[in-house]
Amino acid sequence: MDLLRHLRIFVVVAEELHFSRAADLLGMAQPPLSQSIRRLERELGAELFDRSRRQVRLTASGAVLLEEARELLARDDRLRTRVLRARDGELGTLRAAVPPDTAAPVLPALLAACTDRSPGLRVDLLEATTEEQLRLLTSGRLDVGLVHQPVDAPDLVLGPAVAVELGVVLPRTSPLARQPEVALDELSGHDLVLFPRATAPGWYDGTLDLCRQGGFVPGRIRHARNPEFLIGMVAAGYGVAFDQGPVARKEPRVAWRPLSGRPLTQRIAGAWPARTPHPAARHFAELAAAVLSPARPSTPPGHSALPPSPPHRPWSVVYSH
Repeated sequence: MDLLRHLRIFVVVAEELHFSRAADLLGMAQPPLSQSIRRLERELGAELFDRSRRQVRLTASGAVLLEEARELLARDDRLRTRVLRARDGELGTLRAAVPPDTAAPVLPALLAACTDRSPGLRVDLLEATTEEQLRLLTSGRLDVGLVHQPVDAPDLVLGPAVAVELGVVLPRTSPLARQPEVALDELSGHDLVLFPRATAPGWYDGTLDLCRQGGFVPGRIRHARNPEFLIGMVAAGYGVAFDQGPVARKEPRVAWRPLSGRPLTQRIAGAWPARTPHPAARHFAELAAAVLSPARPSTPPGHSALPPSPPHRPWSVVYSH
């Protein structure tokens, strides 16, 4: 017995107290409607309508059922709505990751964009390198990540990539800091402070290849995983580094200058498993691309404008790997 269907029919009859009008509202003939009510009465073991008079009235059992049926049907509607919202990635939890060099303003902007699109979605944010993210995505412990390209990951889907031009970070006392921009070959003889290769092998190798092509062969390569530590190494005179600029501009002991010809471009893209993807993974990648883009539109496609500050609601905990 399809109880919910019979209850829906019963509620219309109970509200109209007229079998013919109820049948018209439901778009069905009166005999099947009457049969549905009779079957419901047999199933529940009680008469629901008093038909002894010319006017149809609810019995005491019918009045109780009407109250309970309305609540049950409303819950059924809510359940179906929530299931569909979860299917579309608007509810539940999304396990996401960003690289350690993500600029601080990006996080609140990205989380605010996620909240704006899907207020019922919880985002658990993790800080992890590209290699760490690839392992977590492959093992099913992460739903979506932002990775530095290129990556060799045939089992992953890559979202829209964002290209960010990198400049050079120099000690403030360096003669090159007096120039408006610096060519790669002018860095010859300097050591290079770079993130460890294990964090993003494709990007690491590509960076050194572009340096060699531009005439810059580092005297020594020093490694710094944390952006603040990288800037500190340059400030201490341990070499030069490549950076987007925001962090370096806050440190008075270093200078950030564009590279002539803009030869170094960092490409970042969302990545998620091709098999059994989280329904919100693609949306997160698209929002991240909009937030990270240097020429970011004021409104991500298909969504309302990004709020200038986070909404007043608790966010998920941001934690380190």
